[in-house]
Amino acid sequence: MKNIGLLIRIKSKPESSERVAQLLEKAVNMVKNEMHTLTWYSFRIDKDTFGVFDTFNDEIGREAHLRGALLQLLTDKTEELLIGPPEIEKIQILSAKEFKTID
Repeated sequence: MKNIGLLIRIKSKPESSERVAQLLEKAVNMVKNEMHTLTWYSFRIDKDTFGVFDTFNDEIGREAHLRGALLQLLTDKTEELLIGPPEIEKIQILSAKEFKTID
């Protein structure tokens, strides 16, 4: 189990919530080719609050992601779409269950 992650909280302006939702739905395409990003999820908490959770192989991968295109886009769009900059927390994953599917 890899234990390095990020938890990012994003608060949109009320009039921009659907644009932020669409941005995050499409953002998965921005991180697909990040070789150090193991998992990436975007989610909605309430009408105007969103989040991103991702995991990495190592600290190098996490730092590369923090310098990547998605966070640059969110930073660039802060004034236009968000109440403030994304709240970024570096987290340590203590335990996890990985499901294996049977096809």
